[in-house]
Amino acid sequence: MKNSLATLFLGPFSYAWESIYRLRRLGYKIDLFSSKSFRVPIISIGNLSFGGTGKTPLTIWLANYFSRQKKSPLVLMRGYRGKMEKSGGMIKKGEFKNACPKDFGDEAVLISRKSPSSTVIVGKNRSQNLELYYNEVSPDIILLDDGHQHLKIKRDLNIVLFDATMDLKKYKVAPRGYLREGLNALRDGDVVIIGKCDQVPSSITADLENMIKPYLNSQVVIAKTGLVPTGVFDYNFQSVMDIKDLGGKNVILLSGIASPYSFFSLIESLGANVVKRVTYPDHYYFKAKEIVKLEKEAQSKDSIILTTEKDFMRIREVTESPSIYFLGIDINFLSGENEFKEKIKNIL
Repeated sequence: MKNSLATLFLGPFSYAWESIYRLRRLGYKIDLFSSKSFRVPIISIGNLSFGGTGKTPLTIWLANYFSRQKKSPLVLMRGYRGKMEKSGGMIKKGEFKNACPKDFGDEAVLISRKSPSSTVIVGKNRSQNLELYYNEVSPDIILLDDGHQHLKIKRDLNIVLFDATMDLKKYKVAPRGYLREGLNALRDGDVVIIGKCDQVPSSITADLENMIKPYLNSQVVIAKTGLVPTGVFDYNFQSVMDIKDLGGKNVILLSGIASPYSFFSLIESLGANVVKRVTYPDHYYFKAKEIVKLEKEAQSKDSIILTTEKDFMRIREVTESPSIYFLGIDINFLSGENEFKEKIKNIL
């Protein structure tokens, strides 16, 4: 009954939303709207849904991949909820320590730290910012973060990410579901990467593949990735604990990201005794008094406080507490890595 009512009342809004996005995308294809190209290859890393699908970890993976190839990568992103989101700004390669999340956004600072050979440019007007800094940076490759809907910049490779843990029932265009635009937008994709496949049964991943395949071109590569915890780290980014040492340890989990539950389930899968989960909105700027209160609770429960690396970029701005740690995470390819690299090779 509830689903029928939702379709009745929200359906027209969902249809209108999807139609607007389809017309917009068509407008760029027929040059009704202008789109700028640049002198080096551009790779878009994007998605169709709201919330986190692993764009930042993949951007870091790509940036480091190109660095190992002796290429100079430039990451172009919005810098969401940073002061420079409107005006624009740059974190030069190797200058992570001079960058504040409140200025550049937590994701930009995280990328700068984990890919020190990359320059990161933030700002809402990405094409204008790229023109402004292009000659100064002279990149070999540009990574356009959250770029699938940002059509003002032409790209040479379109990567679309999916989260395997997201319920298939949510694959409807807003406000009925969690999609920014309809699955028809996959027609512009070159590579589809399904993340967090190690956290769900293979049957769920297969159902997701079957749902999206009718919208894909024949040459599209589908790859699957999982999450690999690399260790537990402190304020100075020093490893203080091996993953296996989390087994049986009392842990309070702290998170302010879009999809915290995969983080929670990952910690539980490592054998930790989770005594409490504390969640805040995505990109939340923590307050010192909140951290102090949580530290006292952790002490009374003989627990450590464990958070995500992205959250830690913001937390370390308000505390140097030695009792708060973050879990390091990398992605690894479960399938499709060679085909993905071949796509990259072709555009270079």
